[in-house]
Amino acid sequence: MVEREVGPTLTPAEGTALARLAVASIAARLAGLPQDGRPPESPGLRALGASFVTLEHSGRLLGCIGTLEAARPLYLDVLRNAGRAMHDPRLPEVTIADWPGLDVTISVLTTPEPATVTDRADLLELLRPGVDGLLLTGGHRRATFLPSVWAKLADPERFLDALLAKGGWPARSWPDGLRVARYTSMEFVDRGPRLLPPESWAANAHARMAT
Repeated sequence: MVEREVGPTLTPAEGTALARLAVASIAARLAGLPQDGRPPESPGLRALGASFVTLEHSGRLLGCIGTLEAARPLYLDVLRNAGRAMHDPRLPEVTIADWPGLDVTISVLTTPEPATVTDRADLLELLRPGVDGLLLTGGHRRATFLPSVWAKLADPERFLDALLAKGGWPARSWPDGLRVARYTSMEFVDRGPRLLPPESWAANAHARMAT
């Protein structure tokens, strides 16, 4: 029974297990094998949680899909998003050729909290570079940047303009009715190179998670 919602308070061991779950799921999908549906022992991974899964190869983005609101156990949310990230509609789908150098990053999010701001200057003053994820909502549009995006867009002005553009709004603008929310995240990374083929990795996934 799920009794709580999890934010970015997982232990390093739980984070490692969560990343390995995602990698095992990807390996099984690439190999055409069934996935291990057993829930993890950790209560933190079975609690409700929201996550993003980011897939990269040599710094090249292959997919980034996630959930902003906790609606299912965290481990199931990660498994769901890992599969969806392999087929991110904005990018070519992940294939076996990507497997050896595949980097998998799991971001576990806090619940987005509304920010009371009246204009662009207010928001720029409120933002904490390197810490805040940002969610913009207005009309039928919604766009978000994870805190990790600060590594590429360290300047708050550029960060905000890029997010506005992602959502289809003009840069340097403050659209009428724009709603703002902030969140934080904890990241766990499982990097390549991967020496075993995906079918071997998936077959040994349970043993790997136990180490």
